[in-house]
Amino acid sequence: MKIKKQITGLYLSAVVGNLSLTGAWVAILAARGYSLAQIGLAETVFHITSLLLEIPSGVFADLFGRKKMLLLSSLFRMIGNAVMIFSDNLFMVCLSLAFYAASYNFASGSGDALAYDSLKLVQEEAYYENYASNQLIIYRLCNGVSTMCAGFALLIGHRAAYGTDILMTVVQIAILSSLYEAKVNDGKESLTGNLTHSVKAALIQCFLASLSFMKRERKAIALMFVNSFVGAVDILLLFFLQAKLPAAGMPVWALGFALFIMEMGGILGAKIILKWKRLRYRNVFAITAALVLFGVILEHSGMYLLMMAGGFIAAFSDDALQVRTNTILQDMFPSEQRATLISMESFTFSVIMVVLSPLAGLFFSWW
Repeated sequence: MKIKKQITGLYLSAVVGNLSLTGAWVAILAARGYSLAQIGLAETVFHITSLLLEIPSGVFADLFGRKKMLLLSSLFRMIGNAVMIFSDNLFMVCLSLAFYAASYNFASGSGDALAYDSLKLVQEEAYYENYASNQLIIYRLCNGVSTMCAGFALLIGHRAAYGTDILMTVVQIAILSSLYEAKVNDGKESLTGNLTHSVKAALIQCFLASLSFMKRERKAIALMFVNSFVGAVDILLLFFLQAKLPAAGMPVWALGFALFIMEMGGILGAKIILKWKRLRYRNVFAITAALVLFGVILEHSGMYLLMMAGGFIAAFSDDALQVRTNTILQDMFPSEQRATLISMESFTFSVIMVVLSPLAGLFFSWW
């Protein structure tokens, strides 16, 4: 079994999947004339779609294979790009974001589940915390590079920018095609072991089993909620800073660089948390939550350098908490239902974002 090739393939897929000229999509939409309230509405559509698809996408991954769902995710990404290229109104923008949400849903649980079970097959589960840290570093670094290209994307126009993203997705599909499925039978209770006779029955059974899991594993649900809340505040802050920084007086040419610097905060957080293994989770949460809120306060300063610092601090805190939370949850989840249960965390995140996104759009518009 070529575990190094498997993990490397997942890393490369993450690189290609997160590198894009359209990373600063909020800035692109703002430049096209959409208001922050409209952008907040589009973001809400994204998370409503995630809310509807998150748990089913996890079931599909557990039933039919994580690799297949990763490939389906790439297909949805291509469709979303195509719709955005031809979009000329808010409805089409929202439709495009719905496809992006589907892409995110079918990749979110599948990638982590495939990685953890691949490592478990060779008794290397202890490496997962490093894997999770590296994936967040890849996300932040690639997202930072992508947002740093904001000026170039605005220069060439949104159609050309989203067209290059379609080409990147083709490369990602080629990488994903080289992966193998990792099947682990750990003897634990399975949500999906007897559900293959009917997809509809599987979805219903999974929903009921998910409710049962939430009742049994209250600690896991608490971890999902606090991690999702901190992550939601960070993401919304970084999204709206794309539009708020220029309004605060930052030169347009410096926007991409500023967004890149803020993303680097996440890399620092993902690395430092690996050195704080003995720090209790409640302390990690208290520190990171306080720092994210401090980042929001700095955004209200109206001084773009302090606003940048706020974004950097929020990203640092979000990724530090994310690495610690993911590691704890992965150790709790049975392998045969891993993708489904990972999807439950994303489901929690989507619920929070559906509530916060429109409020944040108004909040950052007024203040």
